[in-house]
Amino acid sequence: MDTSENTLDAARQDNVNRILDAAERLFKHYGYTKTNVADIARDLGMSPANIYRFFSSKADIHRALAHRMLEASRAVARANAARPVTATERLRDHFLQQHRITVETFLHENKVHEMVVVAIEEQWSVVEDHIKQLQSIVAGIVREGIAAGEFREQDAVLASECMCATVVTLCHPQIVAECLIEDRRMTPADLVEFALRALK
Repeated sequence: MDTSENTLDAARQDNVNRILDAAERLFKHYGYTKTNVADIARDLGMSPANIYRFFSSKADIHRALAHRMLEASRAVARANAARPVTATERLRDHFLQQHRITVETFLHENKVHEMVVVAIEEQWSVVEDHIKQLQSIVAGIVREGIAAGEFREQDAVLASECMCATVVTLCHPQIVAECLIEDRRMTPADLVEFALRALK
């Protein structure tokens, strides 16, 4: 790829990022359903036709924005998985970090929660891919824990799926939203410790 192609790619990505930044700002302020492509274009001082050069629809913008937001949580998960501490500590921190991200990012901002609910209800592949990638990260940590003798011998992939299913109430935005209003003695840390004991 020559320099001119690199420049074009960089310019295109810059425009994509500007559109996503504006969309996120407007979605958070007005809500996903109340914001349309014309609003995003107006915010950027461009025509809707220019937006459609980069995204085919508002839903396409939403998918790209969801991917960007979910990638931020995956980056946290990957950084945690690479830490030079025990597998137990990394798993504990993984689920507690993902719970905190879910609460702070997807729930404290009601308009963001609306975006997440739409993505989940429409079962976008970006959400499915996110879940698979997080399970893969957990499986890698479990595998390392088995090799280190922290966890009993078992199928690491199956164990990771079971553990993620056990603590889904900590990371699924809709379930977390319901659990936050319930009066429970159990804390997120209690649930993670319960799941960790199953691995041992």
